[in-house]
Amino acid sequence: MGRVCAVEVDGISKHFSLRHTHSLKESVVWALQGRARRDEFTALHPIDLHVGQGESVALLGRNGSGKSTLLKLVAGVMAPDTGEVRVRGRLAGLLEVGAGFHPDLTGRENVYLNASILGVERAEIEERFDDIVAFADIGQFLDTQVRFYSSGMFLRLAFAVAVHTEPDVFLVDEILAVGDEAFRTKCLERIELLRVQGRTLVVVSHDLPLVERLCDRGVVLDRGHLVTDGPIGAAVEAVRVAR
Repeated sequence: MGRVCAVEVDGISKHFSLRHTHSLKESVVWALQGRARRDEFTALHPIDLHVGQGESVALLGRNGSGKSTLLKLVAGVMAPDTGEVRVRGRLAGLLEVGAGFHPDLTGRENVYLNASILGVERAEIEERFDDIVAFADIGQFLDTQVRFYSSGMFLRLAFAVAVHTEPDVFLVDEILAVGDEAFRTKCLERIELLRVQGRTLVVVSHDLPLVERLCDRGVVLDRGHLVTDGPIGAAVEAVRVAR
């Protein structure tokens, strides 16, 4: 019997319209010059990708290849222009520093807000609150508005909340490039624990040794096209050759 699918991506694509003018005056000038005020850009051409429960998959490729766009579509942050995405179970992700946090609320208040956004009941949050705070280790800043947090403090709190929601599918986008080395090591140890527990991981990173450590499978994108999908060693080698 095949592995149950945790993430199903069927024929999804994403297009963006890039504006070159930002005022009426610019629009008039560009129109008189016969220049286009916007360009259409295809970030992702139709892609099919199925990730089994318990798989650890790295999305690889150069900047602009479509990795982060694909991850955001899986996370539901953006809607695809074509196709469909289905995720089985609770999903948590670290896509941008501070995403899901309200700047006017304190760290303490944002723990409850962010966890509820991730689908955790208040009783569960209260049960795990001390563990979240201990993991984040931001001390007296817990009761400070998060607008005053550094990017590293954002990461600490966001990661602590995400991993303590016990996600079935965990998404990470280059977020571990932020923060100090000790906390990065702590994060990686927790991600490896999630992997051992059979959680599904989808990771975007340019750190090839890191993805070889964390992932079993690699998916390589190039200008919005899926060009390689296979064992992590082969995928990493394809990226190295293309550089």
